[in-house]
Amino acid sequence: MTAQLDYHTIREIFRRFRAERPEPKGELEHVNAYTLLVAVALSAQATDKGVNKATRALFAIADTPQKMLALGEDGLVEHIHTIGLYRNKAKNVIRLSRILVDDFGGEVPSSRAALASLPGVGRKTANVVLNMWWRQPAMAVDTHVFRVANRTGIAPGKDVLAVERALEDNVPAEFALHAHHWLILHGRYTCTARKPACGTCVIRDLCPYEDKTA
Repeated sequence: MTAQLDYHTIREIFRRFRAERPEPKGELEHVNAYTLLVAVALSAQATDKGVNKATRALFAIADTPQKMLALGEDGLVEHIHTIGLYRNKAKNVIRLSRILVDDFGGEVPSSRAALASLPGVGRKTANVVLNMWWRQPAMAVDTHVFRVANRTGIAPGKDVLAVERALEDNVPAEFALHAHHWLILHGRYTCTARKPACGTCVIRDLCPYEDKTA
């Protein structure tokens, strides 16, 4: 495991990330908190591009839990059948929609515990919604964030929860709101799993990764 970087190096890394992408955005399309929640839940083991393709028509007719319940599970399946694990995901979306209507007045809650209690919504999904919609400095650790955090030494950890906690501890407060998006985008487009583009990386000189490419 890569050694933990010092505070000043981590701060410089995020300063460069901010200079490169001042306002990083998530790539899942949504129109409100509910459609964001559904999109993130559907994105598990799927690409954002694939989810967006499926949800554009879906969200045009079902952008609230009430409308999703009216559409029904079979109707939902017709829209998302191109997404992996679509049948199980459809069941979860209908179930979480019912819970939102019955227990939360049809609104998406703003607490991690409440979000994580919903069917098909784990800690990562809850953190994405907290960050993107409720503007909380939550650290959603997906495969990209996990890889970049460990390779760079920003937040080394043996599992997702360890990396999440290390990010909360190590990322300077001024960068916390956008940190997980910077890390996701860096992992998706530069610090890729198999052939990282180290030659064009903005933090190449600060990164201790031993297997850098040219």
